[in-house]
Amino acid sequence: MLDTDWSDCWRGAFRIELRAEAIGLAGRGWPVLPGTYPAVGESVTDQTGADPDWQTPVPVHQNWQDEVGAHPHRVAAWWTEAPYSLLVATGTVVDAVEVDDQLGRRAAGLLRALGQPAPIVAMPNGRWLFLTTASATGCPAELRDRESVRYHGEGSWIPLPPTPFEHGVVHWRVKPEVWGWRLPDAAVVHDVLFRALAGARTQLAVAEPSAA
Repeated sequence: MLDTDWSDCWRGAFRIELRAEAIGLAGRGWPVLPGTYPAVGESVTDQTGADPDWQTPVPVHQNWQDEVGAHPHRVAAWWTEAPYSLLVATGTVVDAVEVDDQLGRRAAGLLRALGQPAPIVAMPNGRWLFLTTASATGCPAELRDRESVRYHGEGSWIPLPPTPFEHGVVHWRVKPEVWGWRLPDAAVVHDVLFRALAGARTQLAVAEPSAA
C-alpha cells in the first residue's frame, strides 16, 4: 500500500492537484486517462476506481482506448468525481521507455551533455520513464530485448506526476516545461539509451577481474 496518509482531507486536496495537472496536459493534446488509486476501508474495488489491493495504477475504464484524446472538459469532469491517478496513453502523441535507476542516471547524464530536451519521470519503485514522440517503428530490439527495459507504445500507458504509487508519488526528474513542452524524437532517445547501456556493460567488464 501507499506509505502516506490517504485521509479524506488529504485525498480531496490531492484530487484538486491531479485534476489541474490532467486538464493542463489534455489542453496540450496529451491523451490523458483516469487511473485507479489506493482506497481506505473498502472491501472491494468500488465503481470510482478506488482499490484496497492497489499497488500500481491501471486505467479505470475497460474501454480506455476509446477514451484516448478526450476533450479537456471531459477530463475535468473525470477528476471532479475522484482522485484518479493521472495516466497518459502511449502510442499516439507520446511514447516512453522505462528503465532501471542505473541506466536512467547514465542516460540522463548523456542527454544533459548533448543539450537534448527530454522529459523524464521517476517512480518510487526505482524505475525511470524517458518520454519521446510516438515512434512509427517502435523500440529497437537491442533495447526492447533487455530485461530491465520496457517500451510503452501503442496499447500501453504511463503514470505521470503527481500520481500516487507504491511507497510514494511519481515525480518529474526533468519537467516538460523546461524544454518548452518539446518531446524529443524517439530515435534520438533510443540511441542515447543504447549508448548508456553499452557504457554500463563496458564499465562492468573493466571492473571485473580477468579469469585466472
